Amino acid sequence: MPSGPGVLRHGTRRTGRFGYRALLPVDVKADEITAMLADGVLTATVPRAAKPRHIEVT
Repeated sequence: MPSGPGVLRHGTRRTGRFGYRALLPVDVKADEITAMLADGVLTATVPRAAKPRHIEVT
């Protein structure tokens, strides 16, 4: 199944307790990460930190 931009899909099948670790880029808001488990699907939301922009006004 194709994923849209910014969507990471990782499929595994396990039973019992398990742990999963992933490295995140440095430009994320770590204190605003949320995760939800519903019907066996873990959905994690990782907001990006805003990058400063320079806009020239003439």
